[in-house]
Amino acid sequence: MSSYLVLARKYRPQNFAELIGQEVLVKTLTNAMRNNRLHHGYILTGIRGVGKTTTARIIAKTLNCLDPNAISNSMACGICDNCKSISSSHHQDVIEIDAASRTGIDGIREIIDSIAYAPVMAKYKIYIIDEVHMLSNQAFNALLKTLEEPPVNVKFIFATTEIRKVPVTILSRCQRFDLRRLDELEIIDHLKNILAKENFQAENHALTLIAKASEGSVRDSLSLLDQALAINNHQQLLLVDVVEKMLGLTDNNKIIDLLSEIFSGNTQNVINHFYDIYSLTSDLSQLILDMLEMLHKIIVCKAITDYKIQAISPTQHSKINELALKLSLASLMKIWHLLMKAKTEIDLASNQKNSFEIMLIKLCHAVSLPDLQKILLDIRSDNLNKNEVDLSATSSPMLKNFDHENQPSDLHANNENESEIIAEIMRNFPQAKLAN
Repeated sequence: MSSYLVLARKYRPQNFAELIGQEVLVKTLTNAMRNNRLHHGYILTGIRGVGKTTTARIIAKTLNCLDPNAISNSMACGICDNCKSISSSHHQDVIEIDAASRTGIDGIREIIDSIAYAPVMAKYKIYIIDEVHMLSNQAFNALLKTLEEPPVNVKFIFATTEIRKVPVTILSRCQRFDLRRLDELEIIDHLKNILAKENFQAENHALTLIAKASEGSVRDSLSLLDQALAINNHQQLLLVDVVEKMLGLTDNNKIIDLLSEIFSGNTQNVINHFYDIYSLTSDLSQLILDMLEMLHKIIVCKAITDYKIQAISPTQHSKINELALKLSLASLMKIWHLLMKAKTEIDLASNQKNSFEIMLIKLCHAVSLPDLQKILLDIRSDNLNKNEVDLSATSSPMLKNFDHENQPSDLHANNENESEIIAEIMRNFPQAKLAN
């Protein structure tokens, strides 16, 4: 029985046409190959799983493909002996080195000594050094001269996730490419194509959750999809509930209900809802992130008319719009800031459950607090009305027809002093700071 090949390896791009999300890199390299203006050194940087090592192998295959039109067409055939050997990392002229396990100068000396020999089976001898930032300073210094003036049949391709740790002297001798994170829509489309090839289907929201959890990494998204299919017992349809449980996410409806009770300021109901959720998941740090995610949707619905929320049901969309009408934008922002602060505190707490309960009580208390600025302005308005009544109550006909635009200077001064006092209170009152 043949061993199972994970999706991330099975669907690894084999040529530039299959490399998704890196249009600038593909266009630059294909133009360079077609015009025979290849650089002797390349450095590829980006987060994990965006295709750095894969791109290095594609470059090596394209340059060494036995198809005579491979370089001019920028397309490796994928079926010749060189292409197969390079794909499996067994080609003797394409040397892959893991700098994380060979950080010293000895490995670089081996490279320098072997460069003098011509390729055995291919047109170019290519050195792929992964995680190049892990090399020691001595190793980098030993590589400098060779990297600047290598033989015409030698190419260097470096890959790193920590480009800032690579010396500037190395960077200046290489052509640099920054491989970008893929956005959620690109990853979702990629996952749909792979599911179709594997004869599976998935709910759109399930794929959205996987794409969001992968944080722009194609490899991570495929690993998560592999895991989800296994948890689902490789059934035909992958449901969103399966992915939510796999990722430890809380059901959106429960989050909406919890926020609704917080907005109402009912502490008892809030704690009860929290216990219901806590019985299903103990990851309180993730629960706060889920609350922040949902609160973000509520805030943007409050601030932006007809805002379209992605990856939620129409019923949930309606509930979010209702919650947006419950509180002012200032109050919603106050809750946002309190949640952001609580996230750090709960991550550091020795007893997260107790800290979470205190946070919920604090949120209910913050919601029940009156709007300080409104109270101060109402008091000021009452005082102004009282002054007007006092003036109109006098027996003098001249004061009854008093022009308020030409009030005495002491009244103007009083109004200005009240405005300054209100502004000063709002600047120094903690809750007011959060609201603004």
